[in-house]
Amino acid sequence: MDITPIIEPLNDAQRLAVTSPSRSMLILAGAGSGKTRVLVHRIAWQIQIEHIPAFNILAVTFTNKAAKEMRHRIEQLLNISTQNLWIGTFHGISHRLLRRHPKEANLPESFQVMDSSDQLRVIKRLLNSLNLDDSQWPPREVQWFINAQKDEGIRAKHMLESYDYHQKQMLSIYRAYEDICQRSGLVDFAELLLRGLELLRDNNELLEHYQQRFKQIHVDEFQDTNTTQYAWLRLLAGNNDNMFVVGDDDQSIYGWRGAKIENIHSFQKHNPNHIVIKLEQNYRSTGTILKAANHIIANNTSRMGKELWTDAGDGEPCSLYAAFNEQDEAFFVIERIKNWIKEGGIRSDTAILYRSNAQSRQFEEKLMATGIPYRVYGGLRFFDRAEIKNALAYLRLISNYHDDASFERIINTPTRGLGTKAIDDIRAIARDQNLSLWESSIALVNLGKLSSRTANALSNFLEFIKDLSNKTNELELYEQVKLVIEKSKLIELYQKEKLDKGEEKIENLEELVNAAKLFDFDQNNDEGMNKLNTFLTHATLEAGESQSSEHEDCVQLMTIHSAKGLEFKTVFLVGMEDGLFPSQQSIDDIARLEEERRLCYVGMTRAMQKLYLSYAESRRLYGRENYPRPSRFLKEIPNELIQEVRIRASINKSISTFQPTSKFTSENSAFKLGQRITHDKFGEGIVLQLEGLGAQERVQINFSEVGIKWLMLAYAKLTIL
Repeated sequence: MDITPIIEPLNDAQRLAVTSPSRSMLILAGAGSGKTRVLVHRIAWQIQIEHIPAFNILAVTFTNKAAKEMRHRIEQLLNISTQNLWIGTFHGISHRLLRRHPKEANLPESFQVMDSSDQLRVIKRLLNSLNLDDSQWPPREVQWFINAQKDEGIRAKHMLESYDYHQKQMLSIYRAYEDICQRSGLVDFAELLLRGLELLRDNNELLEHYQQRFKQIHVDEFQDTNTTQYAWLRLLAGNNDNMFVVGDDDQSIYGWRGAKIENIHSFQKHNPNHIVIKLEQNYRSTGTILKAANHIIANNTSRMGKELWTDAGDGEPCSLYAAFNEQDEAFFVIERIKNWIKEGGIRSDTAILYRSNAQSRQFEEKLMATGIPYRVYGGLRFFDRAEIKNALAYLRLISNYHDDASFERIINTPTRGLGTKAIDDIRAIARDQNLSLWESSIALVNLGKLSSRTANALSNFLEFIKDLSNKTNELELYEQVKLVIEKSKLIELYQKEKLDKGEEKIENLEELVNAAKLFDFDQNNDEGMNKLNTFLTHATLEAGESQSSEHEDCVQLMTIHSAKGLEFKTVFLVGMEDGLFPSQQSIDDIARLEEERRLCYVGMTRAMQKLYLSYAESRRLYGRENYPRPSRFLKEIPNELIQEVRIRASINKSISTFQPTSKFTSENSAFKLGQRITHDKFGEGIVLQLEGLGAQERVQINFSEVGIKWLMLAYAKLTIL
């Protein structure tokens, strides 16, 4: 049998990982070291060389995009169908198991999956029914609390009563939330994982079945697993010594959302016969970028240790720029991007990475002013948009009348004469009689206590949904979607909106019909669900993911967290200041500081050819003027790897003091470099340079709205802010 296609593209470490005898293995895969290739070729090796049926292989990752890529590459490598191969996200695989075994999971067959925003709506309604002021009990804080407990595998019944009032009330809310979800057949994202874990843990026959089925378990991005996910994996593996996990402790950056870097260490403890293979050859970045990143991450003490290297050469040194302030920093970055474009560079090959979303505004303003197209990566995606979610809520409700989240979303969208009091009455009956909102609406109409107008409006809505359900029952999926959009009058609602926003929303609704028409039912379903429910589940699982999409060639703006898994020829890592990066909350906490350092490492290793680092001597952020120190991470990079950009300042080796070098600066001038001023015509700006003396003194100012201008001080009317 010819094994050349499987092993020929691999380096020595990758080949060892792919061809080692089946056993528990930890593959420490550094940034850009080909971890996806190793996973794909390992699975191909097991199918073709070890003759393990695809039916017996499970591969779990974190995004649908990654799962689809793995499936596609395996099909290309082996020229086989991967239909029998279980490849999917943790949420997707858990959902698949729950659909197959709803009774054992104590769920109705028609249970619906809630995305994050629908979960938030349920929580808001719950708080209202409990007469809790959302200013004291913020819904998002409650949502975070509930999901955090589930990520740790903790139900409300597992929590001890507390004497602390806040904790006691949170527990009460958690209990009530679980009751609502169970009654309505609703499952949030965190519940998918926890319910999947409980399904296996509490059903020995099922557990044994899947342990025997999945003879080989492959896990991508293992460092990002939380407590529940790792417990789920351990249950499936049992004592089979069959887990092949790929991860990088140096890229564990999601501790704030429950990821446990400790799982890598726990894996070694729980699998004493495991072997560790390090993938250290990098195929993305230059030698200089890798050396700088290696020096920074080496300061973390709780790491397993590896050092990235490349045979592609050192490349250019990393450039470091010290800006007067955030406007000067943005000006510097945009000027470098303009030069890159003039020299034939592609805009989408450049990325501006920042620690906080609040930093993006300055760059957006400058890019717009210069006419350079840009994209803020992580903005609302298709299935996250309000108009799409409204249409999907109608579809969910005609599929399941007891879906409270969907009922509440569309009960008055568009408005249909149902006031706040009527909706509150519906909620009250639902709460008091343990009914769904649909059932309580019927009860409220039958009680005859509503005004005739309100009763008619509510009755008409209920009849409309039932009629729509009947009319769509035998239609093709796209025809169902099209009919629901037409009959719901969402089109008329958005036609009333001003400017082009309404038109854009209508176009999105039209695209939803197209999405339904092109939906691959066979690829997304094997659990006997009808096409509509399969499509709705697909929409929920896809919502909020970082999916690739066709877009204009443009500069990419994003947080460093969003950049993980991406790469760009040129990267600008901005805001390198203590208090911003690393964040103020992490400076005095060793564990948090190490995660911030890993985040810096991730940001630097996104760069393929050129890395710029920048910081500001003063920065207005969150409404305050700050005068931060350069980030401590900068001091961890050896001087020989950095080239300081000296536009207007000289920077000493410690990167801590700055001396203006302009020989034209007048010591007696009323203005100073970096000073914020305002002009009657040009607005607010920053002093960049001073030149000349007396009547000949002039000043260069970078204005927010009109850009850079030279002004004679004798004539310009400037006010210091």
